[in-house]
Amino acid sequence: MNIVILSRNRKLYSTRRLVEAGEAREHTVRVVDPLRCYMNISSHKPEIHFKGEVLEMPDAVIPRIGASITFYGTAVVRQFEMMGVFPLNESVAISRSRDKLRSLQLLSRRGIGLPVTGFGYSPDDNQDLINLVGGAPLVVKLLEGTQGRGVVLAETNKAAESVIDAFRGLKAYFMTQEYIREANGADIRCFVVGDRVVGAMIRQAQEGEFRSNVHRGGSVRAIRITPEERSTAVRAAKIMGLNTAGVDIMRSNHGPVVLEVNSSPGLEGIERATGKDIATHVIQFLEKRGRKGKTGTRGKG
Repeated sequence: MNIVILSRNRKLYSTRRLVEAGEAREHTVRVVDPLRCYMNISSHKPEIHFKGEVLEMPDAVIPRIGASITFYGTAVVRQFEMMGVFPLNESVAISRSRDKLRSLQLLSRRGIGLPVTGFGYSPDDNQDLINLVGGAPLVVKLLEGTQGRGVVLAETNKAAESVIDAFRGLKAYFMTQEYIREANGADIRCFVVGDRVVGAMIRQAQEGEFRSNVHRGGSVRAIRITPEERSTAVRAAKIMGLNTAGVDIMRSNHGPVVLEVNSSPGLEGIERATGKDIATHVIQFLEKRGRKGKTGTRGKG
């Protein structure tokens, strides 16, 4: 197969591992910066150009689209789809998962366990938003935040009001969310490929921190997940329409709850924690499913 990886930096661990895994299985793999792509949008012969030349169409494309370039990156993926190239994750699924509010609404509609979450607009409803999730301690979370940024634990209702006022002052949209105390600052990253969880790790926040993201200093180790957690992760990825995803789950007193579904999950943490060759699982999925003209979206909404 000819495979294109859309990535801004071929030296990144995830990009490098996907290239290695693809070449080890005798595929031709090319890394292309999505921001250097430009598109000829026409009815009869749509094209993608890269560095002054028409890009030869691959059999499959692996989007590694960072949150900061979602709009342009998904436009490039969509152009590949128009030309009949199989995407590991479709443009609409990437956009759907990046919208935190929309994704929670879709998961809720399909009965996936979630933390109690509040969303509102008027400053007159601040106290109601706090009460909606059970009061302090609670989490206030920016809709646009990534890697733990824009996520604040408010220990008191007064602190929550201050954070909400600050976010409103920035004209930023946010959610209030119940604090899962029993999780003890830990969550589980399930790496889903197709219909399987191919690896799982638990991320533990460092002392004095409630965010377990590795970028925030959290530690990771492999974990054996329960059948319910496995089913929840696979279902969440399917609802988003993602063939591969990092599904973040917390263990609560009322079962597993999904925090987020990531359309471009990193490979470094999960491979090092589990010792598994996750990159090869991704390539093997493309070998089974990656055929030109086969792009149907699996998720809805």
